[in-house]
Amino acid sequence: MYLGLAALAANLPFMVERRLFIWPAPATGKALGWRLLELLLLYGVVGLLGIWLEGRLGPVHQQRWPFYASTFALFVVAAYPGFVLRFLWRKPGM
Repeated sequence: MYLGLAALAANLPFMVERRLFIWPAPATGKALGWRLLELLLLYGVVGLLGIWLEGRLGPVHQQRWPFYASTFALFVVAAYPGFVLRFLWRKPGM
């Protein structure tokens, strides 16, 4: 369930057109920089949720930078379907 939530959170910046999911984007659409910022923020939220869940089961294991680098890479890989649908998928007639 947690991995499914993480995959959904990774794709959310590419599905929602509001800046930081609150403010409406301009008529030209949301820029890629906003989407990457939202991706980074959602990585933090999902990570904090994971730490909270681990703390409920027992002591939280301390991690070093390779753990966070690899989990961020996995989070970006999980965001690939949303990126493809937003930027690479050709719509008919274009």
